[in-house]
Amino acid sequence: MKAVRVQEAAALRIDEIYRYSRERWGTARADAYIVGLFEALERIADGSVPSRPIPAEFGVDGYVFRSEKHFVYWKTLDNGDIGIVTVLHERMHQMGRFRQDFGE
Repeated sequence: MKAVRVQEAAALRIDEIYRYSRERWGTARADAYIVGLFEALERIADGSVPSRPIPAEFGVDGYVFRSEKHFVYWKTLDNGDIGIVTVLHERMHQMGRFRQDFGE
């Protein structure tokens, strides 16, 4: 089975999501949201998460899917594993934040 690898930019975003959710809605709700997000990440490997190609203007080969209020950007790594590139809130400027996460 393919492993899911959360890359550095995605890990930082997930930490931000958790901290914001905990401050706004409490620990229990933040925990549940993050658990649901990681369950969705695990479903990428078996194809049960509907994904679409990342728009060409982003300049990265990969896929994106929506998990509640966030867009998850991922790609297949050279070894066949799944690399979670970043996770962005629906209200964020997607291309700008995406480029920020890659230092462009």
